[in-house]
Amino acid sequence: MLSVTLLCITGILRVPGGSWRENVIDNITYDRSVQGHRRVERRLAARVRAVAEAYALLAPSLVGFLLFLVAPIFGVAALSLFDWNLMGAPSFVGLDNYRELAADPEVWRAVLNTIYYVVLNIPAQTVLALLLALALNRRIRGGKVLRVVFVLPWMAMPVALGIIWSWVFDPRYGVVNQALGMVGIDGPNWLTDPAWAMPVIASVNVWQYTGYTMLILLAGLQAIPHTLYEAAAIDGTTPMQRFFMITLPLLRPSLFFVLVTNTIGSFQIFDTVFVMTQGGPGGATDVLNFHIYQQGFQLFRSGYASALAMVLFALILLVTAAQFLYFRKRTVYDFS
Repeated sequence: MLSVTLLCITGILRVPGGSWRENVIDNITYDRSVQGHRRVERRLAARVRAVAEAYALLAPSLVGFLLFLVAPIFGVAALSLFDWNLMGAPSFVGLDNYRELAADPEVWRAVLNTIYYVVLNIPAQTVLALLLALALNRRIRGGKVLRVVFVLPWMAMPVALGIIWSWVFDPRYGVVNQALGMVGIDGPNWLTDPAWAMPVIASVNVWQYTGYTMLILLAGLQAIPHTLYEAAAIDGTTPMQRFFMITLPLLRPSLFFVLVTNTIGSFQIFDTVFVMTQGGPGGATDVLNFHIYQQGFQLFRSGYASALAMVLFALILLVTAAQFLYFRKRTVYDFS
């Protein structure tokens, strides 16, 4: 800018019309405008580069998401409009598969069994995990070892755990009935009694996944500033008041995450049912995912199984949307 000013003053750089002072002012204004535009262009280019780098890093995940999640959903939705036994050519039947499943009492039983399992599993798992997280959030001896112990079941294969728990709940030789017999209690047939089969399935999954839920909630608890508790203690609040006024509101993001993910996983329960009960006794544990397996891979009704899968997808989507709407205005994200 100084060089432009000197050129204008010495008369080397002139603009037609006006005095030399006006020309100097005009050239200075022009120089500032050019510099401002260049700064804006540099900032815009930096933002474009940052966005491009972000999309480049996300590209593999986005491609995998589209190929292995989005595309199969559309594929299953299209297949649900056909009748196909995996052998001959598919025949278009429109909405006949949906009409059939709407009138099938076994489908409604599977839906109710799935909801029953979710109701048994999610509250018990969440409450137990929260209690464990609150206990481990304190400085206790062996706390790190206990965290590992609680998480170990989550790392095990569900099929292997299903086999082990089938032995544990065996009516004649199982550890549970043996222990009950020592105190004079005649244990029930856990896996062959319709009243007990689903609670046993739910208890096995609560045992397996509580450690994972506890780990997420523990991370949320450790992110809450301790100064908030100190200030509340100075004000004379009780531990219960601090829990409901500080801990629970600031823990809602973590609770929201575990509730959504665990609910989705609970609606997709299959392996434990397949190993322990095969949907029995008398259909008491015939959940939607197992019913889809039976229709698709035992009866080879791929179109009908795809329609059932779309019903399960719609049910999960509906429940997840309700959770999002509930937590949207009740969740605190800023802990500072």
